[in-house]
Amino acid sequence: MNKSELRAVFLEKRRKLSSLDTFEKSRQIADRFFAEFDVEQMRTIHCFISIPRLGEIDTSLIYERLWTEFPNVRTIAPRMNRVTGEIESLQFSLGSDLVENHWGIREPAGEPIIDPTEIDAVLVPVLCYDSYGNRVGYGKGYYDRFLSKCRAHCQKIGLSFFSPIDKIDDIGEYDVRIDSCITPELIYRFDVNDPS
Repeated sequence: MNKSELRAVFLEKRRKLSSLDTFEKSRQIADRFFAEFDVEQMRTIHCFISIPRLGEIDTSLIYERLWTEFPNVRTIAPRMNRVTGEIESLQFSLGSDLVENHWGIREPAGEPIIDPTEIDAVLVPVLCYDSYGNRVGYGKGYYDRFLSKCRAHCQKIGLSFFSPIDKIDDIGEYDVRIDSCITPELIYRFDVNDPS
């Protein structure tokens, strides 16, 4: 299947999850992140802020725990620049003001912008992904452009409610793979080459 077909299928799958399912699966994903990744070695973590009305993974279970248990780890969050079409990374902490952009996404306001080369790990929203680490997002390419600016050794960690599919049919040259994906049940790590 191609990305647009997969996007429709997985948006519907996510829509069918109850609020309780979404919360419980989000908690399992957060617990798995802290259990399986060496957070102490990450100086700067980029974490998206969830859109509750879309049933996204509740990332507050991750960044609020980072603030309380890992105060030496700097957390940053994305802001969409409508002029450039790029993601900017803003420092994000307990005292940060959040404002809704025109898509209804909450973003930090009045915080310093952080260069992508300073990021050690990016928690990436993943709607669907395949066994090679190729992902399907919302279709605008924001994260592909952003991830291409991060350091080569920056960990690109997807978060998804679902297991991978075998293969996405229409991967492009500018698509950036994730290194791993955390689901409620397992962590998938991608170190295999895509034969296409």
